[in-house]
Amino acid sequence: MPLAIYVLAMGIFAMVTSEFVVAGLMPQMAAGLDVTIPQIGYLITAFAAAMAVGGPVLTTAVVKLPQKKALMALFAVFLVGNVLAATASDYAVMFVARLVTGTASAAFFGVSLSLCAHLVKPELRGRATAMVLNGLMLGTLLGLPLSTLIGESFGWRAAFWTITGLTVLAAVATTFGVPKLGRAEGGGGLRQELGVFRRPRLWLALATSALIIGATFSAFSYFNPILTEVTGFSTGTVPLLLVAYGAATVVGNNVVGRLADRYALPVMLTGLLLNLVFLTGFAVFAQLPVPAVLFMLGIGLVGVTMNPAMITRIQRIGSTGPFLNTVHSSFITFGVMIGSSVGGLAIGTWGLRAPLWLGAGLAVLGVLTLIPELALARRKQPSAAAERPLSVADATIGA
Repeated sequence: MPLAIYVLAMGIFAMVTSEFVVAGLMPQMAAGLDVTIPQIGYLITAFAAAMAVGGPVLTTAVVKLPQKKALMALFAVFLVGNVLAATASDYAVMFVARLVTGTASAAFFGVSLSLCAHLVKPELRGRATAMVLNGLMLGTLLGLPLSTLIGESFGWRAAFWTITGLTVLAAVATTFGVPKLGRAEGGGGLRQELGVFRRPRLWLALATSALIIGATFSAFSYFNPILTEVTGFSTGTVPLLLVAYGAATVVGNNVVGRLADRYALPVMLTGLLLNLVFLTGFAVFAQLPVPAVLFMLGIGLVGVTMNPAMITRIQRIGSTGPFLNTVHSSFITFGVMIGSSVGGLAIGTWGLRAPLWLGAGLAVLGVLTLIPELALARRKQPSAAAERPLSVADATIGA
């Protein structure tokens, strides 16, 4: 695996840590900016909305640049936003800073995943994608608790300055560790990338990705209150359980990465079915500590860890270009927003188990979006069998 793959993961780690830092420092930031905790919560929503909407727009501005130059330009935008956050004098400035960093983060994801696809052979793209996405998983596992610890010890601004330092290190590593390439392959530029959106299969694949992530985040967003108020764990125990969940995502991400190149569609189907079982089991047995923890860890193994398979599928149906990868990230972000927001509304009506049932329902919808692709794969098999004997592995590759 080229060194550049690990360098890209470092950049994503810095940006994901910036995304999550607000969640761990809500009381301190509310006091520092003289606003309420719900208003600080809106900063998380602003970052997600900027990723979903602003990311593709910013990508169109850098898509004609050589990919390394595009990464450096996005580092610069992200750095400006993060310094603005660290020095924010009031809530309005902080809100703008979150919009800037969210937009740059989404575009960076898109360009990084496109570059990743061009740094390795096609048969290694799934594994390389998983390695880059370890930056995302480690941002959850290590970035959030470390930034929270720094913020609690030295003030919330120190957490943003630390992320600024991480961003500078990642930019320097990119300067020396990422080779110079032309703009994204496959390219007549943005016009050709837009052409792939005429394919119905692509829209179905984007919907699958949104539903996979929506199913997971409808549960993940409310693990804390479910584990404390329904299961009965103490507030001091929950962070340890979330670290275990983060470790499960790292393991699952690397396993899926090794399978995604050959078995992208079967992996997603298996992941959705298992997630359906884990979400349903958690909803039914949430009051029992041992089953609740086991089902929570199961969700970690097969939830966001489907990303390498999802990305591999999108790139095969569409292209490896940065704009499509950024739009895919936007759909994933929409999944996060839908799962967390609808889950919150459901709690008010049906209680704390409602987000788990919602996640199970979204998983079922995700399975349904895979049916046309599975049917297409089955139709291809007889024609291939007429030419030569077809092994199980070959059939799966075709899918």
